[in-house]
Amino acid sequence: MIAQARRVVWLPLVAVVAACGPIPVDQAERVCLRDADLAQGPRGSIAMGVGSGNSGTRGYGGIELEISGDYLRGRDPSEVFSRCVQRRSGQMPVRALADQPGWRGAT
Repeated sequence: MIAQARRVVWLPLVAVVAACGPIPVDQAERVCLRDADLAQGPRGSIAMGVGSGNSGTRGYGGIELEISGDYLRGRDPSEVFSRCVQRRSGQMPVRALADQPGWRGAT
């Protein structure tokens, strides 16, 4: 019974350690597109509106801003992409950032 309880305690730890391993290059390329995109510049959105109900009319709004450290340091998005893919997969990207599907490039 004690041996079974020990096994149950170790299973989540083994799962976490296994998740830290490298991922396939194509998956890393897809994941790292976001890092490269944020290295290009900040992203954000603004929402504003008016709603009414029993308590009267009210305005509402929100601001969301996302800035990466790579952007603040002035790093090249291609370099950020390559380093990210190498860190996550252990290999260099198969395709350059400019050749990635979904890459918008400098705007």
